[in-house]
Amino acid sequence: MPKEQQPNHKAQTHEPASGKEQKQKRKRKNPNSYLRYSGMAFQMIAVMLLGVYGGIKLDAYLNSSPIFTIALILLGVFLALYTVIKDLSRP
Repeated sequence: MPKEQQPNHKAQTHEPASGKEQKQKRKRKNPNSYLRYSGMAFQMIAVMLLGVYGGIKLDAYLNSSPIFTIALILLGVFLALYTVIKDLSRP
C-alpha cells in the first residue's frame, strides 16, 4: 500500500502517557501531600501545646505539683499520635 493509503493507527490506539506527562502529573499531586503532612505536624503541635497549657493552668488552680502538667502532656502526645495514625490510614 502506498504511504498515503495506509491507515493511521496512532490516532486510534491509546498509548500510555510519556514519562514527561507522568512527571507533570506527579508534580501536581505533591503540593497536596506537602499540605497534608505539614497540616498534621501543626495539628500535633497544637494538641501538645494545649495539653501543656491546660496542665499548667490546672496545677496553678489546684496549687499542686506539676503532676497535671505531666499527665496532660502525655495525653496530648498520645492524642497527637492517634490523630496522625488515623489521618495516615485514610487514602
